[in-house]
Amino acid sequence: MSSSPAGGSRPPLSIVIPAFREEDRLPATLARISSFLLSEPGLAGTEVIVVDDGSPDRTGEWATEEGRRLGLALRVIRLPANRGKGFAVRTGVLASSGDTILVSDADLSTPIEEWRKLASAREPIAIGSRAVLGSLVEVRQPLYRQAMGRFFNRLVRLLVVQGVADTQCGFKLFHREAALAVFPRLTIDRFAWDVEALGVARKLGYRIAEVPVLWLNSADSRVTLAGGAQAYLDLLRIAFRLARTRPAPR
Repeated sequence: MSSSPAGGSRPPLSIVIPAFREEDRLPATLARISSFLLSEPGLAGTEVIVVDDGSPDRTGEWATEEGRRLGLALRVIRLPANRGKGFAVRTGVLASSGDTILVSDADLSTPIEEWRKLASAREPIAIGSRAVLGSLVEVRQPLYRQAMGRFFNRLVRLLVVQGVADTQCGFKLFHREAALAVFPRLTIDRFAWDVEALGVARKLGYRIAEVPVLWLNSADSRVTLAGGAQAYLDLLRIAFRLARTRPAPR
């Protein structure tokens, strides 16, 4: 299902949601997004893109049905096989048409209402953060995940993106020009895509605002220990590739 604003004008916002085995959570997520959009007159015509990353369940079907019921300008992109969160995000962003593009996790660990904070930063890229002054983590991850996350971020700051306290919060806003410069250059298909995106953005000279947001951990996380290990390997690949890449003119 898809629709576009009257007259074919560009939507003010595209919301890209990567989804894998999300048939249980997506209906509530889409309902909350619909309610939020109805409360924001300036976001009339916003498109929502759900990228079904090869789910074995009815993720895509439920998203389509719920989008139709809610009257959302919704598009579902179904990948024939699971390719990873990074690939799904990249697919959705490059298929979007909004003036700004918000990437959000399917569980809304960062509530959709926090979009206002990112938009108010007025930078080419604004990222939600759980680690800067003013953030509020109401439900925390298990201690072992917190420890892994802190160590991963230390490596990120050492090897790729200095000065960013939290690269992995799944809530990021890109102005269209920045998105179309960054995302075609990305190669990481799984969970470290955020690091690559921010590293490439820095290489291109884009400013990145790190914005404190509300965040609630979801007990049903899709990040497995194997996926976490893969992220460390991908981080080394990103660092090696970016070290060999000259800053590109914008």
